[in-house]
Amino acid sequence: MEKRLYVGNLPYSATKSQLEQLFSEAGSVVDVSIVEDRDTGRSKGFGFVEMASEADAAAAIEKFDGKEFDGRNLKVSEAKPRPPRNDRGRGGYGGGYGGGGRGSRW
Repeated sequence: MEKRLYVGNLPYSATKSQLEQLFSEAGSVVDVSIVEDRDTGRSKGFGFVEMASEADAAAAIEKFDGKEFDGRNLKVSEAKPRPPRNDRGRGGYGGGYGGGGRGSRW
């Protein structure tokens, strides 16, 4: 079963191919993603690596957690499960039309 890892404290210059190459030293890498700011496209300094098995993931955590990578010490741990998404794709209170104004009861 595949296992998703959180990789924090990434240098902002890190690329997906660099991460894939690094983590392949610990086992088989299925997928790599680096989280970027949607406005600037700049890395937020963390990402995710999906390993092919739990054994590969455990080896990667052991090998790379605290390891220096391009001047920064990586933080590698098991990723938390993704929260479920609602049907609308966005949170909030429904907003939009018919909300009533200030001082109005309806």
